[in-house]
Amino acid sequence: MNPEPTINTSRHSRATAAAIAALALTTSALTMAAQGQAAASAPSPAARALTGTHPAWATADRGALSAATRLTVRVYLAGQDPAGLAAYARAVSTPGSPRYGQYLTPAQVQHRYGPTAAQLTAVHGWLTGAGLSVTATTAHYVEVSGDAAALARAFGTAIHQYAVGGTIRHAPVGNAVLPASVASAVLAVSGLSSVTTHAHPQSVPLPRTEAGQRGTATAAAGGIRTTATCSAYWGQKKVTGAPAGYTPSTAYDECSFVPSQLRKAYGIAASGLTGKGARVAVVDAYASSTMLADANRFATRHGDKAFRPGQYTEVVNSAQWNSQDACGGPAGWSGEEALDVEMVHGLAPDANVVYVGANSCTDPDLLGALSTVVDQHLADVVSNSWGEIMHSAGGDMDPGLVAAYEQVFQQGAIEGIGFEFSAGDCGDDSPAAAATGVNCDPTTTRAQAQFPSSDPWVTSVGGTALGIKDAGGSYGFETDMGTLRSPLTADGTGWYPLPGAFYFGGGGGTSEDFAQPWYQQHAVPGSLAHTLMTGAHSGSARRVTPDVAMNGDLYTSVLVGMSDGAPYGEGGYGGTSVAAPEFSAVQADAIQARHGRPIGFGNPAIYLRANSKDFTDVVDQAAAHDRAPLNAVADFGVIAGRLHASLIAFGEDTSLNAVKGYDDATGVGSPTLAYLDSFR
Repeated sequence: MNPEPTINTSRHSRATAAAIAALALTTSALTMAAQGQAAASAPSPAARALTGTHPAWATADRGALSAATRLTVRVYLAGQDPAGLAAYARAVSTPGSPRYGQYLTPAQVQHRYGPTAAQLTAVHGWLTGAGLSVTATTAHYVEVSGDAAALARAFGTAIHQYAVGGTIRHAPVGNAVLPASVASAVLAVSGLSSVTTHAHPQSVPLPRTEAGQRGTATAAAGGIRTTATCSAYWGQKKVTGAPAGYTPSTAYDECSFVPSQLRKAYGIAASGLTGKGARVAVVDAYASSTMLADANRFATRHGDKAFRPGQYTEVVNSAQWNSQDACGGPAGWSGEEALDVEMVHGLAPDANVVYVGANSCTDPDLLGALSTVVDQHLADVVSNSWGEIMHSAGGDMDPGLVAAYEQVFQQGAIEGIGFEFSAGDCGDDSPAAAATGVNCDPTTTRAQAQFPSSDPWVTSVGGTALGIKDAGGSYGFETDMGTLRSPLTADGTGWYPLPGAFYFGGGGGTSEDFAQPWYQQHAVPGSLAHTLMTGAHSGSARRVTPDVAMNGDLYTSVLVGMSDGAPYGEGGYGGTSVAAPEFSAVQADAIQARHGRPIGFGNPAIYLRANSKDFTDVVDQAAAHDRAPLNAVADFGVIAGRLHASLIAFGEDTSLNAVKGYDDATGVGSPTLAYLDSFR
């Protein structure tokens, strides 16, 4: 095996700091002159409290954190013109705008919108004056370390310990307060409280053992096959002798798809496009030790090309990996990484792929990985198969971190970089869904749309269940990604429970946290935009997700090959983690159709194509035809003396519904050959 190329990210951090220092020298005189001219007329700045830095969970006070305890904190920088950054990001992304497609380089973005020399000097002075030590400076943040006493001096609030669910965590007693001298220069602060939330991969492997919850016999029953069985296409292999289900007869579910089938189903093969000239970044946590070898082995085993030398690269720094117990470590993310890289390569085989591994699954580290992509312009498209809920039993997500993410997304848009995020695998993420869903956060407090996919500056990719008409992958139909599962009872006499319990479903819904973006105004029904997922009415229109959707259902899974230190093997994976890299690959193919010109932030162009032949309008097939749910039998054969099989109902995605036109289960639909051709 050839060793994968590795880039030392710590060296890049030093380079970024040097670039900022150079920027400071070239702009300091201009900045100070402008400040001097405005001083007489500008109002005096005021101190500012950072809402959300005191978390909701910090109620059971157990006293002050030892003054000698040392913490590391990141102070995110607002830059010199946050409003201008957002305005240019919108203009450069919107077809018809005079600025459309006039992308800037990272250096130009920093010159126009990055922190000024005066801002950096003020922030450094404030922090060091309080007794903190600066450990890193980038275009996005200043990182400091120091004891609790120094932090209290800097942020105007003591740090205490709190009892939370049997553990002790630390947090500010009140919201952090920025002094007037830096109030406008600081965007957010992270690290003052113990990390309580982190992102999760949006995929799961196809389960190989599924046993019912009642019955005692272990012999196979009826006519269900006792060896693992699947259909090469929808409805191919009929099940005989099965217990009664939703319909008089059904078939075994489809075998896990390979890239060539997906390329045919979505028109990529017919387009002749391969992503040549495009660059796709895949961002996950940590890194597999065998990614390149696994991807090449998987591709060649299924009739595709391996990566060319230099076509696949990595940005990984294992020396800085942290939080492995909380995040599952490399082993917990290697399947996700393999899925993402192999899907991008499979649907855009000539695109360059760079894997950027965050040092953990925490927001600061994932945000750091995304910042690396935009600061060095590593890609045109960024695939992200991870996300988190914003409202949990542990409190709400820090709005400052949300703002820091959004700044990076806007910078990416200005540079011509688009971000795709998976919408989640827990349907509406309600407590009811979390009670039985296989990839849900049990701490959710209410139905909600996930983050970052709900951010208006990213493309939210939902899921579908794809039915193909033949073994080659000819498109048959799609329905929304939502499955009810009824395992076969151990005695083989029935399915239990029936109807099945919610097991897996594409995320989406109306966000209570973000206002409706300009590009959704003409396409999203007002009934959706003004109705929160709790059922409450919103006087103002809100952001609704997803934007697009592609195959991702667990029982219309895709095949993934991986080893990461173990013997190489292949198995089925499902989730909107499948759909996100699929759509990133489609965007890479579209970039080739544009002769290499970037698409950038894709949503404005996507919604201009809504309700056209560029997208298949995915609807709930059963509801559309007024019939019983689409269903199939997943048969994993006899394992340890017991037949493991389940009856699966498709298109049952919690409170999310796939209806005609835009909907909160599949967005504008799934891309077609016409979508790719529209960029030529």
